[in-house]
Amino acid sequence: MRNVKKVVTTRTRQTKRFLIVFKDEEVEEEEQKMNSTDAKTNNTNTNTNASNENELKRICVFCGSSIGKNNAYKTKASELGALMASEQIQLTYGGGNIGLMGIVAEAAYADGRNKVLGVIPEGLCAKEISGKTVGEQIIVKDMHERKKLMADNSDGFIALPGGFGTLEELMEVITWQQLGYHCKPIGLLNVNGYFDSLLKFLELATEEGFISDAARRIVLFSVCPRDLIEQMRRYTITHAQVVKEFKG
Repeated sequence: MRNVKKVVTTRTRQTKRFLIVFKDEEVEEEEQKMNSTDAKTNNTNTNTNASNENELKRICVFCGSSIGKNNAYKTKASELGALMASEQIQLTYGGGNIGLMGIVAEAAYADGRNKVLGVIPEGLCAKEISGKTVGEQIIVKDMHERKKLMADNSDGFIALPGGFGTLEELMEVITWQQLGYHCKPIGLLNVNGYFDSLLKFLELATEEGFISDAARRIVLFSVCPRDLIEQMRRYTITHAQVVKEFKG
């Protein structure tokens, strides 16, 4: 049964972590001690992975409200959603059931066997605009609240092919990580070479000195959903190096 509600944004433990990035080394050492203590209270499986893997219980997916002209886009969207369902990874997305958004949502929902959270602004929630959202739907005031709530309810981000909205959402979470506002992994599912030009741009911007080598490594990519998620689980970044660039 679909659960629809209105809600304001929430704070997460992840938020607490990224705010500490801007403090001194003594605070960071204290955080490490706290994390070590927390890890001891977790179950055996968590203890095995906590030291070297990100726990991805929720992934936010950005993608097009169109299906595109190549069937590969639909195939990979469905494949990603099915993989998330099989691994019980909650899908957080922009709501509705049109385009690739609907395909990945239906596959991830798996007839109710997995969690799906759709976050949609009031102006877009009409069925004739976005269709019906599977799983839980949260209606928010505007796009800014939508993006914040999606980020708060995610442990990582994946972009599938899409248009302006997809690129805007993707670039924002990349920038947030570059500035040290979060340390969640970000990946591109490069279906049919769709993001090749973007990846070339990132390389050029790095070569020309507009993106640092450390910041360039924020963006992960793969043609395979399973490989991309595994990269995201292994992902690490030294925020002190990135944040330092913006302190002047």
